[in-house]
Amino acid sequence: MRIDTVLVKVASRCNINCTYCYVYNMGDDGWQDMPALISRETITALADAIKEFAGQQSQPFATVLHGGEPLMMGARRLEFLLTALRNSLPARYPISIQTNGMLLTPEIADLFSRFKVSVSVSLDGPKPVNDRFRLGKKGESTHDSVVAGINVLRSHPDSEFLYAGLLSVIDPACDPRAVYDYFKELGAPSIDFLYRDGNHSNMPYGKESFESSEYGDWLGRLLDVYLADQNPPRVRFLDDIIKLSLGGHGIKEGLGDAEYGIAIVETDGTISKNDTLKSSFNGADKFSEAWSLKVSKLADVFGSAEFKMYHDLQRPTSATCKACPYLRVCGGGMPLHRWRNGAEYDNPSVYCNDQKALISKVASRLQNEGLKIDPRLAIQSA
Repeated sequence: MRIDTVLVKVASRCNINCTYCYVYNMGDDGWQDMPALISRETITALADAIKEFAGQQSQPFATVLHGGEPLMMGARRLEFLLTALRNSLPARYPISIQTNGMLLTPEIADLFSRFKVSVSVSLDGPKPVNDRFRLGKKGESTHDSVVAGINVLRSHPDSEFLYAGLLSVIDPACDPRAVYDYFKELGAPSIDFLYRDGNHSNMPYGKESFESSEYGDWLGRLLDVYLADQNPPRVRFLDDIIKLSLGGHGIKEGLGDAEYGIAIVETDGTISKNDTLKSSFNGADKFSEAWSLKVSKLADVFGSAEFKMYHDLQRPTSATCKACPYLRVCGGGMPLHRWRNGAEYDNPSVYCNDQKALISKVASRLQNEGLKIDPRLAIQSA
């Protein structure tokens, strides 16, 4: 198994309170037992562990700094962390950070430039769209502070490297064109749109039923806007579906049949499963083995039977999925979206019909342009 991403939870708390957050507002309470911020001791152990693992795996892996809100570490602790990571990893190994952007300052941007850390910022759209769900602790707007942080990146001399793009959680009630045009105004070089967390036992916001396709319809309207744009930013979700429909490969978990090795490191150094699983049930992201990078070798953890079971969760087990002509493109979706109380993950994604609606539309558009697509999709879209 190849590890592609080591995602490090450098902060277990957040400075805002997004109502849809899978960590704080979907029943999980594991964050309460974690240190608020990663300690210097844990940073040193992390640096030693990934240095050893980098020498054991021939292919590079990405290190992603995450939270909570990772910028709550502050500049001094971030500098200590980034110094330790860069001293442990070859220069070609990418380091990135996912932030809500509210705490971005010129000093921190300089720090990221010096240590070659790319920055993705979470924002859901124009102020009325963003402030429906991404709120401060007292219910106040976060939009203007996020945009101020984005402008710190845009005005930096190293902005072309620093400003990696925007991450946006879809609100199917909003206008996709308005969101897309606004993100272009903010100079986003790429946009990653995400389905709302949810499952068969806890239907995602804005989705009426398993049979409905509100999110797929929204993405279909976005596709029309995207394909009509002569100078578009990259939209990863749509790009992946287009490439996969043409017989190529995606670049991220949740689409296609490629497998991705993803390891999560908590603020105390323990190793857990993908943290999005928290939305399934309390503790869904925990291994039965209490692994910690302070005492466990990463190669041993990644080579264990239990880690393999977690890794294999990416592939759907449902007979419906396995017989579906869309599977090579859809990939069965994210594991968290397959959960149902009693049947666990042995189900199609709750977004199954959304995926079918979008993939059919992509296939139809490609066929109309005279492009050769996967013949299984051609049958469906004829």
